[in-house]
Amino acid sequence: YTQMNSVSLIAIAMFILAGGIMERGRIAEKLIDLVDVFVGHIRGGLGVVGIISCAIFGSICGAACATLSCIGAIMFPRFKAGGYPMGHACALMANASLLGLLIPPNATLIIFAWISGISVLAAFLATIGPGIVTIILLSVVNLWMLRNDKNVLVKQKRSGKERADMFMKRGRLAIPALFMPVMVLGGIYGGIMTTTEASALAVVYCIPIGIFVYKGLNWKTLFGIVVEGSITTGVIMIMLYSVSMLSRLYILEDLPGKVLTLFYSISSNPYIIMLMINVFLVLMGMLMDDISVVVLTTPILLPIVATLGVNPVHYAAIVGVNTALGCITPPCAPVLYLSGRVGGASINEIMKPALTFMFLCWIPVLAVTAYIPRVSLFLPHIVLGIPW
Repeated sequence: YTQMNSVSLIAIAMFILAGGIMERGRIAEKLIDLVDVFVGHIRGGLGVVGIISCAIFGSICGAACATLSCIGAIMFPRFKAGGYPMGHACALMANASLLGLLIPPNATLIIFAWISGISVLAAFLATIGPGIVTIILLSVVNLWMLRNDKNVLVKQKRSGKERADMFMKRGRLAIPALFMPVMVLGGIYGGIMTTTEASALAVVYCIPIGIFVYKGLNWKTLFGIVVEGSITTGVIMIMLYSVSMLSRLYILEDLPGKVLTLFYSISSNPYIIMLMINVFLVLMGMLMDDISVVVLTTPILLPIVATLGVNPVHYAAIVGVNTALGCITPPCAPVLYLSGRVGGASINEIMKPALTFMFLCWIPVLAVTAYIPRVSLFLPHIVLGIPW
């Protein structure tokens, strides 16, 4: 009971509720229209619009499936009208929707911080570096894959004045949506408010925006969102209560020590051990959702990575990238199947471009995150003074 009586856990319920409100509050369309001003006129630019929109919406929503459903519902008709291969479009949106697992805030990092005992803010900061690298790689690979596809339509390039006018017009409509992540993340990183206070403020801000500004919500819909959020939060709290007991059992049975002995029986090289940990996390991510992976593996693996000299904050970023990669790794790949269902493409059409994104984007990001700690620790070091 003492462990569960934590103020920081309230943030989970609040961010889930805020994400549900923003998902149905017609925010996505305004974000997409704004991003389209900058990159919509280049070949493959519509894909970059989808990537950046998923990153922004994911930072508000924090859930891959909700991001994919909301952004995808708007983007897939545009991809089809623009001549994009739907297999490529579905694979791209599936990969981009996972940016919500890296760009804070999200419930997975809050739970990791609670289990590991690190600051929630530190966990949030650790995944921003890998998230930015992923956005860049996804955009570059998308443009490279479509560079010679003549079926992809290219919009007529607008003059600087036309783009400026369009930016001002669409920017005014998107300001309420864009202000929410700025307010929440700025408040947390600036030390103005705690994560829990920021999550509550997000809910208070989202309700009038969704009802009165974008008019995508009504009081009946809001009640349904609250009920759904309460059910999800209840499930997570039961999982966390179970993991607190499971952690004690792990300690009594010395399970981390036994797993470490098993790893050392294969190799004593810390780089090889880290590789085995990454493979294990990806396999777990293929079979379970991100929260389940964090809940079940952190009590076992955190003591092991500590013996390798890995900072727990650095490990937060490693877990975030691995769980995202697991969601799109065949044969399970739940996000790929959802994307195909939303976009109307078969899994056979999606698989080739999805594997291309996986090998050219996610695996390099995972390697950089795991073996170059500064990528994930530079912001925690600057803001919180956490050592490299």
